[in-house]
Parts: sequence; C-alpha cells; structure tokens
Amino acid sequence: MIQPGLARMGRLLQHTALPWRAVHVAGTNGKGSVCAYVSAMLHAAKLKTGRFTSPHLIDRWDCITIGEEVIDQSTFRRAERTVEDRDSTGAIGASEFELLAATAFTLFAQEKVEVAIIEVGLGGRQDATNIIEHPLVTVLTKIGKDHQSLLGNTIEEITSHKTGIMKRGVPCVLDATNPLNVLQVIEATAQETGAGPLHQIPSKELGEEAALRTLFDEEDWEQHQQTNISLAYCAAKLVLQQRAPTTPTSALIDGARRARWPGRLQRLDLAVLTGRQETVLLDGAHNAQSAEVLGLYVNKNLRTGQHPVTWVIALSLGKDLRELLSFLCQSADNVVATEFSPVDGMPWVSPTDPNIILDTAQLLGVTGLIHNAKRNVLGALKTAAGIAAGGPVVICGSLYLVSDILRLLRDKR
Repeated sequence: MIQPGLARMGRLLQHTALPWRAVHVAGTNGKGSVCAYVSAMLHAAKLKTGRFTSPHLIDRWDCITIGEEVIDQSTFRRAERTVEDRDSTGAIGASEFELLAATAFTLFAQEKVEVAIIEVGLGGRQDATNIIEHPLVTVLTKIGKDHQSLLGNTIEEITSHKTGIMKRGVPCVLDATNPLNVLQVIEATAQETGAGPLHQIPSKELGEEAALRTLFDEEDWEQHQQTNISLAYCAAKLVLQQRAPTTPTSALIDGARRARWPGRLQRLDLAVLTGRQETVLLDGAHNAQSAEVLGLYVNKNLRTGQHPVTWVIALSLGKDLRELLSFLCQSADNVVATEFSPVDGMPWVSPTDPNIILDTAQLLGVTGLIHNAKRNVLGALKTAAGIAAGGPVVICGSLYLVSDILRLLRDKR
C-alpha cells in the first residue's frame, strides 16, 4: 500500500544517525539512470558511495548498493529485521517502501557511506526519501504525466510534488528540455524556498567541456541518454566541489564509461531461453513520455528491413494504454501480451489483463499477429521469437517485466 507522508519514516529513523550526505533525484523518467551515473562517477572519484533506487531489478536487496556492489543478502536481512522490529515495537504501521528506504538509510550509516545517491520513490514532497533534510545536491529529471491518481492530473501539479525535494541553499540540477510550464514551476519553487542555484542542462558551459564532448563522440548514446549523463556529471561535479575539491573531473568521465543500468535500450541475447540467435531490445518504458522515446529509437534503429516489429508487452494496471501504445505500434506489427510476476515487497502493484492490451492495439490499427501469453513470460518470449522469424523483437511496458526477463536469464545460466 502506498502511504504518502514523512511521519512514519521519521519515527523509523528517530534513533538512527544519518551522517552521510545525499544526492536526491526526482522526476518521471531518467531518475534511475541519473542515479546510476552519479554513483559510478563518484565511486570512480574515490568517494564511498551508496545508492538506493526503486524498483529492484531481480532481488529485493539489489536496489541498494555500496561502492557499486549490491548489498549482500545476509547484511540486508539483518538491517531489514532491525527496521521491522522498530516498526512493530513502535506500532508505526510503515509501508513496505518506507521499511525498504529506512533499511537502505540504516545500511548507509552502518557501512560508513560518504555520499548516498537516492532516487525518489513516488513524487517527491511526501515521498519517504524526503526525510533527507540537507542534501548536497538535488536533481530534477524529465517530468511527465504518471501516477496521476496520487500526484494530480496536470503537469503543473505533478511538478509541484517533485520539486518538494528542493531545499534552501542546496544547488539543483534540472533537465532544461522539460516543457516551459514545468520549468516555471521549478523556478517558482526555487524562489519560494530559497533553493539553488539552479543548474540547467544542457548548458553552454557544460557543452564546452572537452572531456564530456569526447565521451559523447565515442559512445553511441541517444540524446536523452546524453542529457541524463550531463545531469549526472553536473551533480557529481557539485559534490566534488563540496567533498573532494582537489579530485580531477576526469575521474567522473571514467566512471561514466563504466556505469551500467540494465533495462534501458538494452540489447540482450535470449538464445539460451528461446533459441533465437538475434538479440532483442529490452526497455522499461512504462509511460507515454518514455514510450515516445522508445518508439522513436525503434523507428530509427530497428525498422530498417522488411520485417515488422514484434512487441512483448506487459503493463501495470492503470496506465493510459491507448496513448502509450500509440507511440510504439505500427499497423503491420505483431503484439504478444503477457503479465509480469507478483512483485516482491510491492503487493499493491498489479498487471493489466493482456486481453485489454491486445484489444487496444487492434483499436489502434494493428493488423499483425497477436497472442495472449497470460502469466507466462517465458512462453511470451518463445512465441515472439517464433513470430518474428529473425525480425526485430522489443520487450517493454514495465520495469517489472524487465525484472522477470533478467531473472529468467540468471536462473537459466
């Protein structure tokens, strides 16, 4: 159950010292990627880092890293039991996410982390992670419509929630490719709270940094990926200015090269699961904004031959299917719909009925083959591989589906 508010989190952590400082990241899309890059950059700069992102990828504890390594299960379980005991003894009634965030924060203190990179779970202002009072830097990534039932129906309302992480005197790095009305809310919040200075990305100053230009020339990154890396680079530089001013920024570039963030435009070999020799594209796009980016990427990079795209899609309940699928599917495409598995620690998350996905695709004019794989993700992959016959396969719609795919691969290997 999602329970906005900071009171329960405060009670869970009232006897826990939090000596580490934070980079706090909010937004609709790109949060996890920015966190991964900031963490990798600061680790390369020899700072002891922790990272907390959500949702987890395969196991519930892999959302917490120390020094770029996933916390081991036994250490996680010990800290989790401590937090759960506090919740039980104090009759706090914390949500699953609050317990997880408090576990992460407790581990960061226990492991003597210097800088923790924290991804907001939902919104910002009332999110459990906003118990952080004195971050080193805040970051606002691309903002769009998602979770409207909790954050509001307008982009201005949603932005207002996300700007709740901004703090007086704390620099804020923001994605300046956001719409004007989003930027206006951010600037108004900065004036009201005294937050800032604001660092808008892309910026001419950052664009003139030779090391960053060289990195982008060497790597085949899409524009939104370059923007997220630039956000991370600016945030990491601001951290270095406060925590390690003599560290050369070249270390940050080295960290960016090493960073890995699965499930985002990821080329994946599924031969061990399906027998298919060609790679597939795996992406966690789960709202209209990220679906539009994915659709443009697919059109540019995968629609190059005679084969239509075969989609494997699972979606969380409550998504705007028509808008999302309109960015992805073309008339001749094939669609295999499935359901992701129950999500550990997130019992409120439910998948959309595959029949509804397929009906929506047909209403949008899809005339290719369609298939309901029900709750059989492996069956969905095998069916898609057979239908595609060597043509492009794209798996998307949910980070929970990404988790299922990566878990199947791990277990098979």
